[in-house]
Amino acid sequence: MEWLTAPLEVAFVQRALWAGILVSAICALAGTWVVLRGMAFLGDAMSHGLLPGVAVAALLGGNLLVGAVVSAVVMTAGVTALGRTPRLSQDTGIGLLFVGMLSLGVIIVSRSQSFAVDLTGFLFGDVLAVRESDLVLLGVALLLALAVSGLGHRAFLALAFDERKARTLGLRPRLAHAVLLGLLALAIVASFHIVGTLLVLGLLIAPPAAALPWARGVRGVMVLAAVLGAAATFGGLLLSWHLSTAAGATVSALAVSLFFLSHLVSSGVRHRRHARRAALPVRAATVTAHAPTTRPNET
Repeated sequence: MEWLTAPLEVAFVQRALWAGILVSAICALAGTWVVLRGMAFLGDAMSHGLLPGVAVAALLGGNLLVGAVVSAVVMTAGVTALGRTPRLSQDTGIGLLFVGMLSLGVIIVSRSQSFAVDLTGFLFGDVLAVRESDLVLLGVALLLALAVSGLGHRAFLALAFDERKARTLGLRPRLAHAVLLGLLALAIVASFHIVGTLLVLGLLIAPPAAALPWARGVRGVMVLAAVLGAAATFGGLLLSWHLSTAAGATVSALAVSLFFLSHLVSSGVRHRRHARRAALPVRAATVTAHAPTTRPNET
C-alpha cells in the first residue's frame, strides 16, 4: 500500500488534495445548474474571459485572483446585459464577449516586451503549488457558494425547468439568472488556479453530468458530483505522482473518464431493464399456452 500512501506524506500533495476537494464541492454547486440548463458554452466563455484581468494583474505585479475577479464581474455584467437584448441571441452575445475578452487579454500580453505573463499556469493551473492561504480562500469561497445555492435554490430550480412559471411565482428569473452567473463566476475564479481555465470545465461539468443518471433530485446530484470530483482529484494526484504527468490535466482527464464510465454503466443498466420488461409479456404468454386446461365435471 506504499504506492497509495507515499504521495500523501508530502506536504504539497496534501495541500493539493484539500484544494481539489474544496474546488470539487464549489464546482458541484455551480456545475449542477450549468448541466441542467445547458450552459456549458457560457462556462467555457467565462473561464477564458478571465485572461485580461489576470494579464493586467501579472503585468502590474498585483494579485492574480483580484484580476480574475474583476474580469469575472465584467463577463457576468456583459452576459446579463446582452441577454436582455431582444434581437440578439444569448449564444451570439456570449460568443462575442468570449472572443472580445480573449483578444483583449492576448493584446495586453503582447504589449509586454518581456512577455512576463506566464500563460501556462493560467491555462493549465498548478495544483501542486497551492499554499495554505489559498486553502483559506477556497474555504471562504465554498461557504459563499453554499449560501448562494441555499438562498437561491428555489429560484434556480424554477428557472432551470420553467422560466415562465418562475416569473408567475414572482421569483424574478432575470435576477436569479444574474445570481446564477455570479455563482458560476465564483466557481471558475476559485478553480482556475488549481486546474487552469482550459481544464476547469472538467471539474465543473463532468462530475455533475456523471452523477445525473444516479442521483434523485438536484441536491443529490450536487452531493454525488462533489464526491466524484473529490475521487477524481485523489486519483488524478496519485496517477500524476507515479506517472510524472501534469497534475491538473490528470485530474480533469480522470473526471471526464468517470463521466463516460458512468453513462456507459447507466446505459447498460437501462438496456437490461428494458430487456426484462420486454420479456415479461413473452413469459406470460408462454405460461398461459402451457397451462393445463380444466374440463367441467360431467354429471
